This record gives sequence, C-alpha cells and structure tokens, in this order.
Amino acid sequence: MDEGTDARDVLENKLLPLRRGYIGVVNRSQKDIDGKKDIKAAMEAERKFFFTHPSYRHMAEKMGTPRLQRVLNEQLTNHIRDTLPAFRSKLQSQLLALDKEAEEYRGYRPDDPSRKTKQLLQMVQQFSVDFEKRIEGSGDQVDTVELSGGAKINRIFHERFPFELVKMECDEKEMRREISYAIKNIHGIRTGLFTPDMAFEAIVKKQVIKLKEPCVKCVDMVIQELINTVRQCSNKLECFPRLCEETERIVTTHIRDRESRAKDQVLLLIDIQLSYINTNHEDFIGFANAQQRSSQTNKSQSASVNQVIRKGWLTINNISIMKGGAKEYWFVLTAESLSWFKDDEEKEKKYMLPLDNLKVRDVEKSFMSSKHIFCIFNTESRNVYKDNRTLELACDTQDDVDSWKSSLLRAGVYPEKTVTVESETTSSSDNFSMDPQLERKVETIRNLVDSYMAIVNKCIRDLMPKAIMHLMINNVKDFINAELLAQLYSAGDQNSLMDESQEQAQRRDEVLRTHQALKEALAIIGDISTTTITTPMPPPVDTSWMGINRRSPPPSPTAPRRMSSGQRPGPRGAPPPPNRPGPLGPFNNSAESPQAPSRPNRAPPSIPSRRPPPSPTRQAPPS
Repeated sequence: MDEGTDARDVLENKLLPLRRGYIGVVNRSQKDIDGKKDIKAAMEAERKFFFTHPSYRHMAEKMGTPRLQRVLNEQLTNHIRDTLPAFRSKLQSQLLALDKEAEEYRGYRPDDPSRKTKQLLQMVQQFSVDFEKRIEGSGDQVDTVELSGGAKINRIFHERFPFELVKMECDEKEMRREISYAIKNIHGIRTGLFTPDMAFEAIVKKQVIKLKEPCVKCVDMVIQELINTVRQCSNKLECFPRLCEETERIVTTHIRDRESRAKDQVLLLIDIQLSYINTNHEDFIGFANAQQRSSQTNKSQSASVNQVIRKGWLTINNISIMKGGAKEYWFVLTAESLSWFKDDEEKEKKYMLPLDNLKVRDVEKSFMSSKHIFCIFNTESRNVYKDNRTLELACDTQDDVDSWKSSLLRAGVYPEKTVTVESETTSSSDNFSMDPQLERKVETIRNLVDSYMAIVNKCIRDLMPKAIMHLMINNVKDFINAELLAQLYSAGDQNSLMDESQEQAQRRDEVLRTHQALKEALAIIGDISTTTITTPMPPPVDTSWMGINRRSPPPSPTAPRRMSSGQRPGPRGAPPPPNRPGPLGPFNNSAESPQAPSRPNRAPPSIPSRRPPPSPTRQAPPS
C-alpha cells in the first residue's frame, strides 16, 4: 500500500465484511528481494511490523504469514476429513470389483505349460456350461433384450413351424378340382356308383409330400440358431483367438454333420406317413361321418368366440399423411375380431375389424422404413379399414411379424395362397361343371382329406421337435461335453491354442497394475490422521446495510458523498480516506473469502484513488 494508507477498517472486517474475515501479511518488496533478504528475516520483520504499528498491534496475533498458514492448513485438513470417507468407499468398491479378475490374472503364467493346460480345461468347461444354460434356460445371465438360444428354438417349434405347415396347404378350389379329376380318372369309361378310395389316397399323398419343405426349413432354422448360440458362447474365449477359432470351427462342423442326418430322418418321417394311410385311426371321421364334419367345425368355432389370443403394440403403416401418417396402437386379437385401442389401458377403442373372409399377405420392406410389414385383406375385395382395401401392420423385427402371423393363424386368418398363372389358365380353359352326384363325392373326399391331414399334421408337429432335439440339440450338447476337449488336443499344440491376444495381455497388465495401485492408495489413506481440531464456521455477516445502499437510487451529481461506516472525515483540503479496501498485497491477504450474498460486484482492489475534496458549492437539491 502507499505510505500512510490505513487498512484497519478492512482488517477489522468493517468495510467489506467477509465470513472468515481478513489476514494481513507483509511480503518482501522488490528492494528486499534484490537485497537478498531471506524468508526468516522477512517473517521477523513482518511480526515486528504488526506488533509495533499503532493501527494493527491490537490484532497482531491474528495477522501474519504463520497465522495464514495455520488457517489454510485447518481449511485443507477439514476438507480432506469431509471427503475422505466417500473417497475411501469408492476405492474399496473398485478394489472389490477387480479382486476376482486380478486373482485369475495373478495365477496365470504365459510361459508355464501346466498353467495353460489348466486354463484350457477351465475354458472348455465354461463353454459347455454356457451352451447348456442358453439352450435349457437358466436364472443367471438372462438376456432381457431379445430371445436367444432355447427360447428362440422353442418359438421355431411352436410358432414358426406350424405357420409354415399351414402355408403349404393348397387352395380350396384347386383341391376340389384335383379331387374331381382323380375321381373321373379312376372310374375311366365306367360310371362309378361309389366314392373311390384311391382318389382319397392320391390326394392325401400329394398333400403329405408337401410337408417335406416346411420340415426341412424347420431344421435349417434350428441349425442357424444353434450356430448363433455357439458363436455367443465363444465370445468369452476371445482373449485366446486361436482357441476361440478352433472351438467354433469344431462345434460348427459337428452341427453341419448332424444336419444331413437330421434332414434324412425328417424326410424319413414323411416317407413313413406316405407308406401307409391308416383309415382306422381313432381320430379319423370315416366315410359315414364325412358329411357331418362341416357342422362340427362350425360348433367348435362358435365355442371359442370370446377367447383373447394375443395383445400387443403394432403400427398401422398405410394411414395417409393428411390424417397423421403411420401411428402405433394397442391391438387385441380374439377368435372373431381384431381391435385396436389408443393405449394399453384399452379404454378408447379406435376400431374393431371382424375376421370373416380375412387373409394375411407378406409386404416387402420399404427402403425408407426400418420396420417389417405384413398386411390383412378381404378375400371378397371389400374395404378392410375405412377407404383402405388392405390394413398394413408393421413390427420392429421379423420375429414379431412371424409371431403375429402365427397368432392370426390360430384365429383362422390364413396366409394368402399363391396361384400360378398356369393353374389360372387351366381352370379358366376347362370351365367344366360337375353333376350333383360327383359334387357329393368331391365333398366327401374333401372332408376325409381334411380329417386325415389334421391327423398327419398333429403327428408331424409332435414328432418334429422330438426328432430335432434327439438328433441335433442333445447330440451337440453331448459332443461338447465329451468330445470337444479331445478334438482341441488333436487340432494342434495346446500352447499355441492358449496364446493370448495383445489386447488380453494389455488388459491383464492394466488390471494388475490398477489393483496394486488401489491397495497402496487405501494403505496411504489409512495412515492419514484427520484429528485436526478447529473452530466452527462463523455465522454469516450482517450485510443489510449494503442491501439498503444498493437499492437506493444513485446520488445526483450535485449531492454530497456519504461516508461508509468506520470511515472518518479527513481535514479540509486533504484527500478523503479511501472508500474501498486497500490492496491485499504486498500487505495483507485473505484466507478463504466466500462472497457475501448481498455483496455487489466490485473491481479488484487497486491503489486508492485520491479524489479532490468536494466543492462546498455542490449541494443536493431540496427534496
């Protein structure tokens, strides 16, 4: 500060009050530094200054660099004491998270063959356990995002495969035409009096042969899911690239080998069905009851009228942009109708669509849309929804589309039959008419074929999952448990199989280094003493006078200046005392100075300006 400047009001916390007050210090001047004045002498001169100065000696014990050091040390220690428990807990949780992994890495020796052998055995065993858990299901490590493993195979067995069977059924008109041709060709030039058995067998065998395609497709879908499961389980072996590659190759090769055997067995099941048409089956209606089948079907359909088959969110894709564009609704499918609501509370129903004469058609995925689409249409060319001939429904995944198709299949909404151009031209060119007697024979055989094909479909639906489980899934599990390790040993050198990837080596070094650093940090924290005793935080200072001054209007140019509290008027002709605190350096400094709530924004302290005394002629105008 300038010579003769008094900072007593500042240091006594009167001019600009701070919650922790002020601590004045005397720093070395440039002259002292040039004169090689050491720190010890400077601190002694500082102490002498405060104890001898008439303005500061009454508070000399609270001034000086040693006092500032002690206060700041208390501040730092208190902060450490407050934050140390949370920091220690964070370090301990990180240490616990790394304990198991660090223990495994600590025991691993890249150059020790015995350690590599042990690691190989553990990896193969873990792969076997993971594969079995994904197929059979397990409570730990459950995927909550999508279906995988056994759950997806279960959907293939009980949703996708039945849907594929129904898709293979032929059109009603085409079947009746084939039956009529078969009856006429069997009678030849004769006029038959009875319905021929051979026509029934010929039509049934033709329908049974069509089952081969969906059965083979079911095997392909299961194999693809098995390969995906093997790939997911082998992800844990990525730290050993050669082991991961060999394991995936060996198991996938075995699955492909079993694929041909499974398909041969599945085709054998179809051939067995073709070899003998069992008309004495207990579920077969027989010739006597063939005419009553349609009435029984109607009764069974009416019994399941109000059954809710499925609920879920679907997007109606073909709403025009003028009406809001594609929207998502909550759909409820029953045995007789398809309804959708505004939300899943089912309070505001938007529309109810009867299922009569409805069928399902696949729609190609558009270029701009990420959703998968299928549509519902009326076979009588009527509008399905308002002015729309079709109702396009969109799902996020193809699996959801297949699942909804299966549910619609249960409700009696079948997929569209693809009729070739040749069959259309043939039917239009023949344009034959059947007499009433032939009509009755066709109807009888049609009912018999429906009854027998229901028996065959029921048998195939039951045998297919069993055959695939025995020939594919259980066999692959047994192979992994019993043969995989031997195949890996015969594939090459075990040491090369257990060579780490560069990323794994870096990960091991990083984990071990981090684990050791955490242990050392906790040991250091345990040695820290936090028993510092300090006085509590002083209460906030009273700054109401500053708020009053701030809210008052600025003084007019002719108004006399007010003096702040603690400021003494100087003699006439002398410069007034400073109305702001003096500079904090090189004389004084503060410890920790949180800003008072009503403290105005001020410029940093500088040399007090020396203003001329106010002119005696400048008076405030009378109010």
